[in-house]
Parts: sequence; structure tokens; C-alpha cells
Amino acid sequence: MGYKIFTLSPGSTSTKLAVFDGEERIFKANVTHDPETLKSFAKVNDQLPYRVETILAELGKEGISLEEMDAFAAYSGGLESTPGGIFPVNDKIIADCTKPRIFEHPAILGAQIIHRFSQQTGKPALLVNPPDTDEFQDLARVSGIKGIYRESHVHVLNQKEVAMRAAKELGKTYETSSLVVCHVGGGLSITAQQNGRIIDGNDVLQGEGPMAPNRSGNVPLMPVIRMCFSGEYSQKEVENKVSKTGGWLGLAGTDSALELERRIAEGDKWAELVFDAMAYQLAKNIGSYACVLQGKVDAVVMTGGVSNSKRFVDKVKEYAGWVAPFIVYGGDFEMEALASGAIRYLTGAEAPKEYTGVPVWSGFSFEP
Repeated sequence: MGYKIFTLSPGSTSTKLAVFDGEERIFKANVTHDPETLKSFAKVNDQLPYRVETILAELGKEGISLEEMDAFAAYSGGLESTPGGIFPVNDKIIADCTKPRIFEHPAILGAQIIHRFSQQTGKPALLVNPPDTDEFQDLARVSGIKGIYRESHVHVLNQKEVAMRAAKELGKTYETSSLVVCHVGGGLSITAQQNGRIIDGNDVLQGEGPMAPNRSGNVPLMPVIRMCFSGEYSQKEVENKVSKTGGWLGLAGTDSALELERRIAEGDKWAELVFDAMAYQLAKNIGSYACVLQGKVDAVVMTGGVSNSKRFVDKVKEYAGWVAPFIVYGGDFEMEALASGAIRYLTGAEAPKEYTGVPVWSGFSFEP
């Protein structure tokens, strides 16, 4: 028996919920929300009472009471860039997520929902390694076009969770480890993590990095520029090619590793080439991030749904196995990461940080 932690992660049409007793998950659900009801709300923030109602109804069906909980932890976006860590929800967090700086995604509701639960019960509401975490070193920010700078947009919650697990498996602490971590799901993020910080990574929101199951990744820029000005595509259509219908989906008509492996087994040479190309691109990026860590890599960590594919992992190892030992955690551990962070907070194992709303980086003061 241990602390009881309630975790949640709001998505476009559903909200993931889980309850943990210590490190043991004792309840999970993916509460779906009626699409027509969601369409009736003019703004994402207007969904808040409806989402709270459906969450409480789901907990009620299981006989779970908010009053049983020792803490609430949520995946929540919409903040200014911030260091990683554990952040008790404060007024500034609520203010920033109600007016997000990038775009309105239901993830902005995470902090608002658990804030309500905290007010009702008097128990802490916490954000753990929020998606707006940015710990890049200055060298990683510079691009080849003046005025365009690189920011950290990766699967930070799962990235850091599996990095902590790998460090423990290696007999080290997260704060003394050097790791290349690859989250391979519908989107793909790869990071260099050193001494408890993500010092470099691909920007999954802006189309960087290897191609992913439904994202293009890096592509030659001039043909894309010509596509944009051809008159054949709208801005939205081009953006979708980068962020929604690229990668495996655009090339082979599916973003499923299982489907591609089935086709490969049936002798489909195009499916094999497309599947292996993503592994090849990921391996190239692993090598580049090993350079960021100056060759001192304790392990290459793979996570995300595609990491459950032995064929994919083996193909990546063919090219990048020399970098360091591979540690594989298939799937994602976002709910577990939220619970672990809350327990670290409650036990005093990790000191909380105050969210100030001051971005960690807003340009180079010495730029001419």
C-alpha cells in the first residue's frame, strides 16, 4: 500500500484516466467524449465542465472517490517554455493554459481539471515534465536561417520516464547518465539527455527528425517550397503532408507497423523499403545525437508503440548498435510517469519547482 495518485491526460476526443496505489496501477480508463457534444463548444476551454462531468461519472461507476486521493497529476500543455520538473498548479499555470501560446489542444485542460479536483479535496495538483519543457543548450537552438530558431517539442513526459528507468537499470542516476532516447509512435522524437536534461532533440511539431508512421520528418526543402507555391495545394494540405499524412501513411497507405510487417511477409518489396527506411533514418539520427553527447552514451533507449516491433528494433540496431547498448521499453508510460512524479513530490525525493510563466529562452541577447 502506498500513496493513491489520480492521473489524467486529455486527448482530442477522449481523456485517459488512471489511479495508482504507489507504483501499482489499480484502475485505468479511456473516457470517450461525444464528438457532436465537443463540436458544440466554441473553444476548447468551454469543454471543461463537460469533461469534468464525464470523468466523475466514470469514477463513480467504479466506486472511486476523489477524496481517496493523495495527489492529482496531469499531462497539460499551453504553458510558456519551462525547465523539466514537478510543478504544483498555481494561478499562473491556470492563466497561461486558458490562453495557450501556440494553439488550442484539449491538453490545455489537464491542469484546469486537476485544479478543480484539488480545490474540492485540498490535495495537491501537479504537472510532471509538461510538454512545454525546454532544456536545450544554446548550440542546439541555432538554425541556418536568421530568425528561425529551434525549440524543444518532444514526447517529454515519456522520454524522461524511460530515461529514468534506463538509468536505474544501468545502476546509475538520471542526473549522472548520458542517453539517446527514441520515442517511436505515431510521431517520433529523439533526444540527447545528459545529466538530467534534454539538451537536444528533434522538433516533432515543426517536422524535424526521421520520418514517422504519419509524419514526414526532414525532407528536401526546395521541392516543398515549390509545392507551396504551385497553386495545387492549400497551406493546410501541405501542413497535413508534414504532420498528419506523411511518413508510412503517405508512402504506403498505413501507419501500422503490424500491417507493414504483414505485407513484408507476403513479399511486398515497397512495404519493406518504406519500413526499413524509417529505421534507417532513425539510426542516422541516433548517430548524430551520439555526437551531441561526444560519444559518451550509456545506452540507446527505445520506447513508443513501434518499439514493440522486433523487426524494427533489430533493423535500427543493424546501423546504430555500435553506439551503445540498447534498452527497449515498448509502449508508452505517461500515466506511470505522472504517478511516479507525484510520489517523488509527496516523499520529498524531488523538490518541486514554481512555474513563473517566464520563458526559459526568448532569443539571444547578444545577437547582432
